[in-house]
Amino acid sequence: MIEIKSLSKRFGNFTAVSDLNINIGAGEFYGFLGPNGAGKTTTIKMMTGLFSPTSGSIKICGYDISRNPLEAKSTVGYIPDQPFLYEKLTGREFLFFSAGLYKVDHDLTTRRIEEMLYIFEIGAWIDQRTENYSQGMRQRIAIAAALLHNPKVLIIDEPMVGLDPRSAHIIKNIFKTRSEEGVTVFMSTHSLPVAEELCNRIGIVKDGRLIFDGPTSDILNAEKGKDGKFESVFLELTK
Repeated sequence: MIEIKSLSKRFGNFTAVSDLNINIGAGEFYGFLGPNGAGKTTTIKMMTGLFSPTSGSIKICGYDISRNPLEAKSTVGYIPDQPFLYEKLTGREFLFFSAGLYKVDHDLTTRRIEEMLYIFEIGAWIDQRTENYSQGMRQRIAIAAALLHNPKVLIIDEPMVGLDPRSAHIIKNIFKTRSEEGVTVFMSTHSLPVAEELCNRIGIVKDGRLIFDGPTSDILNAEKGKDGKFESVFLELTK
């Protein structure tokens, strides 16, 4: 579902991502971890077509993001760390607008929005302008918008930033459920507990290079993780 091959990105003399190779299958929940400046967000921006690779390739559901951008993007739901909303629109209007970008039928959109009201618990404020939304409300609307066209792949950048416990609980359950239904989830996060709880596979990057890629259970069996703690292994690998 996601094939990243020999991917590199340079900005002048600075290499943000270097020779990255990752293959992720259907239904996998992949946690993409690393310290600040490791290349996580740059990788995600290349995966979503916001940045062009310096070299290498990215395929989403078999479509090359550089050669077939519209086909690749039609299969993806992208959730950035700071969601952009049109602040003079209500939440409901924004959801209709988002569905229209993917050419989802109006009646089907109406039904799916009703489902989202229940799943995300947003019925009480869906018809308020988004300029009045809190961070948690904005994040829930952004995620709901990314799911309206039933994407086969979810690409998520720091989804838990600024969320209250209730919002975080709802969003984690939604991601986990989608993965169990066969959706491929690629999630960048700084929250090690969230990665350990949700992800069945972990990739760790440092200085733009992939230094670990394997099942989440394997990271706890790494040579230097003798105390059995996810955090200890991560800190040891990235120091």
